[in-house]
Amino acid sequence: MTCFVSYTTVDCRNAYELSEWWKGLLGYVDIEDDPNLPGHEECMILDPDTGHQILFIEVPDHELPPKRIHFDVRPREGTRDAEVVRVLALGATQVADRRNEDGTGWVVLVDPEGNEFCILRSALEVATGPTA
Repeated sequence: MTCFVSYTTVDCRNAYELSEWWKGLLGYVDIEDDPNLPGHEECMILDPDTGHQILFIEVPDHELPPKRIHFDVRPREGTRDAEVVRVLALGATQVADRRNEDGTGWVVLVDPEGNEFCILRSALEVATGPTA
């Protein structure tokens, strides 16, 4: 079992303004049927050529880490929870558990050098929706 990078995440103070800035720089666009608007706390932009996505997500100022860009990965097969177990066995360390009672959410880990990344639910888990 392995993962793939679902998108790159940037922790920020103003998701809309920063996503607009990066759209102008990179030529990325809003995701069809999911426009970014002022006041949105999460704004995703998309490279129309490659499909790469960047998620800008607001966090409180006191939670802005020194390394504000990280990968969000999804299992290629299996489940988020099984992937967390596998990645911990590879030497990652769990730093936060953002799983919800309904099965949604993610887990925050760090690699052996302290770089954060999140493990999301697999595409199949997302397609089947919450479990509660």
